[in-house]
Amino acid sequence: MNWERAWMIASAVLLISAAFFVWRNNLSAAFVTAALGACAWFLSYRVQLREKIVDDESDRVDEVSNPSDSDQAEERDEH
Repeated sequence: MNWERAWMIASAVLLISAAFFVWRNNLSAAFVTAALGACAWFLSYRVQLREKIVDDESDRVDEVSNPSDSDQAEERDEH
């Protein structure tokens, strides 16, 4: 299981727990669990963005190490 999915599951469980606490009229516990659920959601989003950044950086490295034919033709035209 990847981290993004784990944080999303934690977020859902915490938000359901917060709804239960609201139903039981325990508002302070509901606030704390809802805040933790929101933090878990932001952490899942952070993991998703970090994976995207790593993928983009690896694509950029591939482009630099393997330039396309059009890039090579432009370099020849400049010289």
